[in-house]
Amino acid sequence: MVIVKASTDSEADILPTEQLLAEMGQYNEELVKAGVMLAGDGLKASKHGARVHFSGDRRTVVDGPFTETKELVAGYWIWQVSSLEEAIEWAKRCPNPTGEESALEIRPVFEEEDFA
Repeated sequence: MVIVKASTDSEADILPTEQLLAEMGQYNEELVKAGVMLAGDGLKASKHGARVHFSGDRRTVVDGPFTETKELVAGYWIWQVSSLEEAIEWAKRCPNPTGEESALEIRPVFEEEDFA
């Protein structure tokens, strides 16, 4: 899974520029043609969401927005690659997802054989 970190713009509901949308669309097409991309979406700002906190049997709901933008997720891809190194190479080809200082986080997804 490749996680796109939120920015102040994404948290302010400011959509990417048409140029960035076009660049990302082209990048996504490359991923699909290569058989790498399984899924991917952008996420609305945290003010449109909620968190459910667990403490034993209790559940507490906290509505967004959430304050720590740098810890929020603005979007994601699910890629099927043979290694972390391959995912890194694909990530390095990505247009800057926010147009400003940003980061992509790459995390392996558990597979059935991981639990065998």
